[in-house]
Amino acid sequence: LIGGPVSHDTPRVCPKGPFSRGGVRRARVEEADVIADLWLISRHAAPGMPPSAHSDDDVRVWIRELLMPSCEVWVATEWDVAVGMLALKAQWIEQLYVAPASQRRGHGSRLLAVAQGSRASLELWTFESNLGARRFYEAHGFRWEGTSSSDNEERVPALLYRW
Repeated sequence: LIGGPVSHDTPRVCPKGPFSRGGVRRARVEEADVIADLWLISRHAAPGMPPSAHSDDDVRVWIRELLMPSCEVWVATEWDVAVGMLALKAQWIEQLYVAPASQRRGHGSRLLAVAQGSRASLELWTFESNLGARRFYEAHGFRWEGTSSSDNEERVPALLYRW
C-alpha cells in the first residue's frame, strides 16, 4: 500500500480483510507524493480508464503544485496508511480514487460521505467507459444529467453526474 507514517523499526503492513481499521482525514501538504502515487496506481489499474494524457512525473507536479493548493483534499486510511483520496473544489468532485488492493472495503463511500455531508449538491465528470465508477456514483445517489463531452485532456467521452 501507499504512504503511512515513517517507521525506523518495522515496516507498516496493512492487514488484509474487511475488518481493517479505516478512517478519513484531511490530507497534509507533505503527503503530495503519497497522494500522487495513489492516484497513479489507481488510475493505471482501473478497468475502462483511458490512459492519462500526462507522464507520471507531470502528474506528481500537478498534484503537488496545483491540486493540493487549490482543492480540499481528503485521504481514506487503513491502519494509518493512505489508501484513497478525494479532491473537492466548491461543489465539484475533482478526483476520487481508491488503491486497487483496498477497493470494496468502504473507503470510497467514506470519502464520498465527507463530500455529501459538507455540500448541498455535488457534480463530477466520469469517463463513459469507467463502468465501475458510474455504478459507484449511481449507488450513492448521483444521476447522469444527459450531458456528455469529449472536451477533456484524454479526448474521450465523459459524463456529467449530479447529486
